[in-house]
Amino acid sequence: MPVTLVLGAIAGHTFDRGLMSSKVQTITGKGRRILFLQGPHGPFFWRLGKMLRVAGAEIWRVGFNQGDRAFWHDAANYIAFDDTPDAWPARLDEILDEKGITDIVLYGDTRPIHVTAVQAAKTRGLGVHVFEEGYIRPYWVSYERGGSNGNSKLMQLSVADMREALADAELEIPEAPARWGDMRHHIFYGALYHWFVMFANRHYRNFRPHRAIPVAKEFQLYLRRLLLMPVLAGQRIIATSRIRYGGFPYHLALLQLEHDSSFQMHSPFATMTEFLELVVEGFAEGAAPHHHLVFKAHPLEDGRVPIRRQIRHLARENGVEDRVHYVRGGKLARLLDHARSAVTVNSTAAQQVLWRGLPLKVFGQAVYGKPEFVSDQNLPEFFAQPNRPDSRAYRDYRHFLLETSQITGGYYSSRGRRRLLRQVVDMMLAPDDAYEALIRGTAAPRPHLLVVK
Repeated sequence: MPVTLVLGAIAGHTFDRGLMSSKVQTITGKGRRILFLQGPHGPFFWRLGKMLRVAGAEIWRVGFNQGDRAFWHDAANYIAFDDTPDAWPARLDEILDEKGITDIVLYGDTRPIHVTAVQAAKTRGLGVHVFEEGYIRPYWVSYERGGSNGNSKLMQLSVADMREALADAELEIPEAPARWGDMRHHIFYGALYHWFVMFANRHYRNFRPHRAIPVAKEFQLYLRRLLLMPVLAGQRIIATSRIRYGGFPYHLALLQLEHDSSFQMHSPFATMTEFLELVVEGFAEGAAPHHHLVFKAHPLEDGRVPIRRQIRHLARENGVEDRVHYVRGGKLARLLDHARSAVTVNSTAAQQVLWRGLPLKVFGQAVYGKPEFVSDQNLPEFFAQPNRPDSRAYRDYRHFLLETSQITGGYYSSRGRRRLLRQVVDMMLAPDDAYEALIRGTAAPRPHLLVVK
């Protein structure tokens, strides 16, 4: 008896050979010609390109400096761009035509070279795959098509749209992780990348970084941060302990890196100083006299902006020097556990604020900036009596993100890359992007979303 009939008989059924031989739609990269631009520091883009090549795609990488070249190990599909920045648009058009590119992959969509590439891709109808740090951190990264942060499709989706898409979803929502992931790896690869750019960049003499400070200074800051990690950890423990055991109510101000693209491109502030001034003045005017204000620095804050000194000066000017604190990096969860509210420009750390149901005030464009859970009060009113968010609406929003653009894993550790690659290649090759797939009901099953520690 044929095997199919035996198996069918065991199950109480017989199988139709026509069904067994029907054409199966397989996810494949055949016909895709993918161009990688700049990625996160380290080997993630190289590993991703290798897997896409195994899936059938043709892969190329444009490198703009020796840091890009050092982490791409195949000279045959590497394209060095060593001309001046104003020559990039014309050279990009040549590459797109010569290679017949169908898709562009990049990390962050606001660097000048990436802005040019996204515009060219959209004009030609090419796919644009954008990676970023996770909107929900630390155990998730973001993968979207077309744009991220203020350019994300999330900006046009309402909570009602998300609830409709989630009507048939039964995912258990993971708890918010309490700490940043892969920090040491992140700093190490950042320092190594800038070492290559500083000391081995002779073939890329026209390279100009997308940030304002020189590459040598960037390298020094990464190296200094790496070497001072034990000292900074001690200072952070002392500062956090004073706040946790001080017995006073406090509000949190979540700071970002001044050079971060979200701050530069999607906020009303040109400098961090402008934000600090607004927050201290609003706190001095509206907060109860026994309340305190805690500025929490970004985990990668490297001292290029004298934030601590500026905060002390502003606190003295506004007569609140005894009620204002500064914590450099560290675990946000420990501070959130006792906070009354939080303010930020558009930091992704605000997701942890909303997860805990705390009042939140934001000033820039943010993918979580929905009226259901972000306050529209002016700052003195917010510090005096902040409105609480609709926690149920936020949980639905977070559920939607975890079903779509947020992928478990990371760029900087080998374990994080393995987790990420298991999911993201299929998502890149799928006909619909993650948001469309869920809305249309074509989304593939997602692996278990919690990270096993």
